[in-house]
Amino acid sequence: NLAGMATKASTAAKEEVKPEKTVFELKLLSYEAASKIKVIKEVRGFTDLGLKEAKDIVEKTPSIIKKGVSKEEGEQIIEKLKALGANVVME
Repeated sequence: NLAGMATKASTAAKEEVKPEKTVFELKLLSYEAASKIKVIKEVRGFTDLGLKEAKDIVEKTPSIIKKGVSKEEGEQIIEKLKALGANVVME
């Protein structure tokens, strides 16, 4: 019975575990107004952006502040920004 075999094959394909994501984006959701300048400086520190570009990204929350980061690097950046009062997620 070919129909039964096709159903089993599609079920097996659905059960395959997706490889764990290794590259992430960091998204700045919000930050405390009092620490805006510190957040901008930190964003400049881990990107190659100039002051104006970093300021624009920080002011346009939610915004992607860094792409293509490893989980470890992302967690380090998130810790630094959270210490400054920013809300950042890794996607």
